[in-house]
Amino acid sequence: MRAGPGRWAVLAALVVLAAVMLFPFLIVAVNAVKSPAEYGAEGPLSLPGELYLQGIADFWKRVDFGAKLWNSLVISGSVAVLAVVLSVLNAYALGIGRVRGRLWILVLFLVGNTLPQEALAYPLYYLSKEVGLYDSKVSVIIVFTAIQAAFGTYLLSAVLGQFPREILEAAAIDGAGRFRALWRIVVPISRPTINVLLIFFFIWTWNEFFLPLIFLISNDNQTVPVALGVLQGEKYMDATMSSASALLGIVPAVAFFLIFQRTLTRGVTVGAVK
Repeated sequence: MRAGPGRWAVLAALVVLAAVMLFPFLIVAVNAVKSPAEYGAEGPLSLPGELYLQGIADFWKRVDFGAKLWNSLVISGSVAVLAVVLSVLNAYALGIGRVRGRLWILVLFLVGNTLPQEALAYPLYYLSKEVGLYDSKVSVIIVFTAIQAAFGTYLLSAVLGQFPREILEAAAIDGAGRFRALWRIVVPISRPTINVLLIFFFIWTWNEFFLPLIFLISNDNQTVPVALGVLQGEKYMDATMSSASALLGIVPAVAFFLIFQRTLTRGVTVGAVK
C-alpha cells in the first residue's frame, strides 16, 4: 500500500523533530574533540580541523572519572536489580494474591512515587545521619530502591492483575506452592515487562542528581552526574572540557540503552499485544 501525503508529512515532521533533538548532542560531541584555541577562533558550530582528545583525557584524570563511573554502575545496577525483585514480590501479593485493601495500598505507592525529592531530602538526610549511613553508597541504594520499587509495584500490579488464573490453578494442582509458582511461572511469563523495568530503573537511577548530591559528599563516593555538576562551577573549566565532561556523562547511559534496545522494544511490544 502506497503512503499518502499525510504519512509523508508525519514522517517529515518526525525527521525534523529528531534532528532538533539530536542537534545539541552533536554540538557537544563536536566541541569535545576541539581544542580551546580552535573553539575560541571559530566558535562552537564549526567542525574541528583535527581530533583533540586532550580535553577528554584531562577531564578523566581531574575528576577520577573511572571511580565515578564505577560508583554509578554499582548504585544504578544495585537499585535496578533490588527494585525489580521488590516490585515483583509486592505486585505478586497485590495483583495475584488479592490482599485486602489492595487498592488503597496501590494508591499509597502511587502517592509516594509522586512526592518531590525536595520533600524527602531533609527526613532522609536526618535518618541517614542517625543510622550511620550518611555519605555511603548504601544509603543512596536504599532510597532509590524504595522510590523505584513504588513505581514498579504500581505497574506490575496492573499487569499481574490480568494474569490467567487457569495457569496458577493448574500449577497448584501439580503441587506448586506460591513461591514456586512465582519464580517458575509468573516471572518467566512476565519477563518482558520485568526487563523493561530493569532498564528504566537503571537509566533513571543513573541520571539522578539531587539526592546523590546531598548524600554523597565525599569525592570517593560521587556518581557521574554529581561529579559533572560540581565541576561545572569550577573556574578552570573551559568550553571544550565542559563538552568533554558532558559527552563522557552521556555515553554510558546511551551505550546501555543501545545494548538492551531489543530487549526494551520486545518488552514494550509484548505489553502492547497483551
